[in-house]
Amino acid sequence: MNVTIRRAESGDANAIAGCLAELGYETPASLVTSKLSTLTASAADGVLVAIEPDAGLVGVVSVHLLPLFHAPGNLARVTALAVRKDHQRRGVGRALVAAAEVFAWRHDCRRVEVTSGDHRSEAHDFYKGLGYQTDERRFIKHGPPAV
Repeated sequence: MNVTIRRAESGDANAIAGCLAELGYETPASLVTSKLSTLTASAADGVLVAIEPDAGLVGVVSVHLLPLFHAPGNLARVTALAVRKDHQRRGVGRALVAAAEVFAWRHDCRRVEVTSGDHRSEAHDFYKGLGYQTDERRFIKHGPPAV
């Protein structure tokens, strides 16, 4: 694997949207552009992309820092990890998660948290293979639709 990890740039929006689409997310490039313009300036958020010389952008991970109120340090939450189907099982996802972890540890995070839909059993196996374990239960209440 000959992949370089770097911070996402506004020009990456179309390729990032393509990676997300392969996971079933209907995220338009315009929304990715908007998110990147907000998150790029934030020290508490990182959007990282994997670039292969002959294939261009092949994956993306987003990681966000949350201060822990009840304990020292921060929590890092991975909110998206997507690798193009033609580049899966080649170490790209592993490299992106490793880069997200480096980002987290450098920002005094005490743990990295990732969520994955119940229907994504292959993703669960992937995260377990990286040393992640099922811990705690998450409760979610969805808000009203956006206007």
